Amino acid sequence: MKHFDKHSLVMEECRNKLRALADLLAAKDELSERDDILPFFKRNRHLAAFIGTYVPAIANPDLVAVEYDLFGDFTCDLAIGDSHNKTYLLVEFEDAKARSLFADKGAKEAPEWASRVEHGFSQVIDWFWKLSDMEKTEAYEHRFGVRVASVHGLVIAGRDQYMEAREKARLKWRQEHTVIASKKVSVITFDQLLSDLSYRLNRFPAAARADAR
Repeated sequence: MKHFDKHSLVMEECRNKLRALADLLAAKDELSERDDILPFFKRNRHLAAFIGTYVPAIANPDLVAVEYDLFGDFTCDLAIGDSHNKTYLLVEFEDAKARSLFADKGAKEAPEWASRVEHGFSQVIDWFWKLSDMEKTEAYEHRFGVRVASVHGLVIAGRDQYMEAREKARLKWRQEHTVIASKKVSVITFDQLLSDLSYRLNRFPAAARADAR
């Protein structure tokens, strides 16, 4: 996909689809990116758009694209934007499996970061490089509505249940301190995604009731 679809967020639909995500995570301990995760978010565009709330400046996630093409060189699994604030979040999904975040310890005291999550992180770095290379061009402005947009990155991988307390602390530290070229890049689990979105939805009960009418 080389363009964004205009989207009108319906909070009650987000709530319904969040329950579907909870059911999916409860039904399977491990999820495949291609077989489970991407098909789920393709079907559930309201919840996909709501992921954009990870970026405070995305007040209205009214632009959504699944498997979004970045000028022919790269593809991100999900792209969400706020057309008014010209702010975007690019999302890379990875598997939600036992070794998606951390590999086996082997002889080491602490496990290394898994190749799966490092692959996702490297993908985001390449997206940022490509966007930087294309900034201030007509093609860039045509896609993002401005010559230089605010773009953030998010990698979603793994499950909480496969991490010990120390690895959870390592992941938390990485979430809070990773910035590339002044752009924030976070790595979260699918369980954290569910928890964070549930919290945000519960902060807007009035909006959800208004949508339902």
